[in-house]
Amino acid sequence: MQTKGRIHSFETLGTLDGPGIRFIVFMQGCPLRCLYCHNRDTWDPSEGRIYTVEQVMDELRKYKSYMDFSGGGITVSGGEPTMQPEFVAALLKKCKEEGYHTALDTNGYTDIDKAEELLNYTDLVLLDIKHAISEKHKEITGVENGKILNFAKYLSIKNIPVWIRYVLLPGYTDSYEDLKAASEIIKSIGCVQKVEVLPYHKLGKFKWDKLGAYYPLQNVREPSSDEIAHAYSVLSG
Repeated sequence: MQTKGRIHSFETLGTLDGPGIRFIVFMQGCPLRCLYCHNRDTWDPSEGRIYTVEQVMDELRKYKSYMDFSGGGITVSGGEPTMQPEFVAALLKKCKEEGYHTALDTNGYTDIDKAEELLNYTDLVLLDIKHAISEKHKEITGVENGKILNFAKYLSIKNIPVWIRYVLLPGYTDSYEDLKAASEIIKSIGCVQKVEVLPYHKLGKFKWDKLGAYYPLQNVREPSSDEIAHAYSVLSG
């Protein structure tokens, strides 16, 4: 029987989620409830369209020449891809067999035993650090960050290359205490190749509106360029 997964959508010529030109698979379902989520329509794990691995590969192969030329590959994102570990593992394994660079864009909120297999076929992890302080992490996402810290530790043990992503959210993640705590986590991972500061924006608010959901950050401003530069300096220091 073919392994199947629920997929929200594809992005065919992505340039922001890993090296080179990427084919991005947005998986359906997420265990976090981030206040600023720009993919609000991916939360419900019962929605999306069902695909087999081969159906995804058929889509991916159309763009192989672009990926080969640019040093790109496939990025599995979401939602949260580790919610469908069997499908993602099967997909990434097939991609490795055909020579594609593989990346996993994840919040890391999973049990290690569920992620071990798919990480065997992952060349790069794009790891979102929502907040380094557990109670503040829960305020932003609805869950504490213990599982995420365990996931980060496992990446370090396995020496899987990591790009860190940190959303700079004024009033929530931008104090020196917040940034310094995140910096300590980043230093502990050991295999971090890059740190990205993602400034908060409201571009995904329309999805909340479309779903009839209240957007909780109505009055939160976007960070300034100086604040972004400061955050990057502390996080990568």
